[in-house]
Amino acid sequence: MQLQRKISAKPQERRRHARVKLALLGRYMLEDRREFPCQTIDVSAGGLALTAPVVGALGERVVAYFDALGRIEGIIVRHYEHGFAMTATLTAAKRDKLVNQLMWLVNRKTLGLPEDRRHERITPKEVNTTIRLADKTLIPAKIVDISISGAAVTCAKQAPMGAMVQVGRRRARVVRTFDQGMALEFALPLSFDQFDENVIL
Repeated sequence: MQLQRKISAKPQERRRHARVKLALLGRYMLEDRREFPCQTIDVSAGGLALTAPVVGALGERVVAYFDALGRIEGIIVRHYEHGFAMTATLTAAKRDKLVNQLMWLVNRKTLGLPEDRRHERITPKEVNTTIRLADKTLIPAKIVDISISGAAVTCAKQAPMGAMVQVGRRRARVVRTFDQGMALEFALPLSFDQFDENVIL
């Protein structure tokens, strides 16, 4: 009976986080800061399997980024012939968010729904910034949300559509205006390994 209990416990342990088969393109960075493209084989709230050109060492820290999932940190736990599996080190809130994202992606694929946003968006801890217009005018602004490709800000004065401005230390183009604010697209995207709530423009 004891042996039977052991055998029956293993599948339950493996299925603690349901794995979803998804092919998502992304990038990953190893501890030596080398970056490579990758594609997910399957994803769960506890980890993911990747097809990858360079496999790091077992136990090595890795940071991966996917437009649909955002930034995921973890360690390499298994090698495959053409890739590796990594854990997902997440807070409880981020884990819940990832579960919701996976459900959305599966339902979107099944129902043929369009992608709602090009990149994951977050609200940084430091929301205060400044907008520098072409005429050197400085405008206080607050960041509503931010992605690796741009930001939405609230401010007292707006620049015209297509105008180049500087938000914090980054050059950006005005791609949309709204009541008391603007949507900006960065001239150069943020580095994905620095894209988290501590990001400062």
